[in-house]
Amino acid sequence: MTSERQTWFWVSIFAAFVGVVWLLSDVLFPFVAGIGLAYLLDPIADKLEEMEMATMGRCCSLDSAVCAYRGRSFTRHNPLLQSQLVELSTRVPGYVGALRAHATELIATMQSHLTDADISALKQKVGGAAGPDLIAWVGRVLSNIWGGGVALLNLLSLLVITPIVMFYLLRDWDRIVATVDGWLPQRQAHIIRDQVSEIDSVLSAFVRGQFTVCIVLGVFYAVGLSVVGLDFGFIIGFGTGLISFVPYFGMLVGFVAGVGVAIAQFGEWQPVVLVAGVFVVGQFLEGNFITPKLVGDKIGLHPVWIIFALLAGGAVFGFTGILLAIPAAAIIGVLSRFGISQYLTSAAYLKDDSDNEAG
Repeated sequence: MTSERQTWFWVSIFAAFVGVVWLLSDVLFPFVAGIGLAYLLDPIADKLEEMEMATMGRCCSLDSAVCAYRGRSFTRHNPLLQSQLVELSTRVPGYVGALRAHATELIATMQSHLTDADISALKQKVGGAAGPDLIAWVGRVLSNIWGGGVALLNLLSLLVITPIVMFYLLRDWDRIVATVDGWLPQRQAHIIRDQVSEIDSVLSAFVRGQFTVCIVLGVFYAVGLSVVGLDFGFIIGFGTGLISFVPYFGMLVGFVAGVGVAIAQFGEWQPVVLVAGVFVVGQFLEGNFITPKLVGDKIGLHPVWIIFALLAGGAVFGFTGILLAIPAAAIIGVLSRFGISQYLTSAAYLKDDSDNEAG
């Protein structure tokens, strides 16, 4: 097979893969989640295997531990969370009314100090910053993720299908890796193995580290907001930590929710400042201590690249795209760096002897 045919062969394989993911994105969600969990737990399974535990026993132990943790957490915390969520839903209209009253008062104060021309200019700037195009785009992304009742089906399938997929993948993980390794083109096998190893190091460092960061932030925000006395501070704080795998976005969502509830609840600026301070301190600790310690700064995944990957994956493939976004970002990043390094050592970049003689 010529080099050109090889290129077209791999391009066709990639296009077929993307097409299958696009067509079956709703069905693939629990399977992708199971693959991700198996990837995360495979090092633990290897440690258990080194302790001479049987393969079936180690898989059952891990799978049972995960399911037991989910069940115990559900039975222990679900009544509390359910009651708080129900109470929060009943208080939302009151919060909205209180925020509207504060906003009306603020607008009246601003109007007393601004001219009509200043108010008109302010409206134009705000409209330009958050125009209908931006709102429509955000709406399309959210509707693609949640539309059609697929979100509820996906969440339910996580409890049934994902543990089964994880169990069988943990049992056969080494065999699957060995089989795929045997399919590699022999001439390029060493290059592919090097790049896969680099992708694995980047992906594992980010995913496992970021998971720990989310848990630490969730606990910090939950405790901090509860100490301040914010209503539903535990839910808002821990939820903020869980969605902090999207850099800055998670904190901003929690900040808006927390400050909004604080304004409606307290009606005074001192508690609102304390609530905002919890998020500011959490962001400072996350950026300067928690993330550098648990994730590190050598994983090669820039926060802007992560945000773009998550939004693009969610917009195109829904929940499945969100799960595939980080692995895809890691693969593209590693392959891009490899391609650039190859280019910098190629004749297309370097000067040859004829160029030097002509100069």
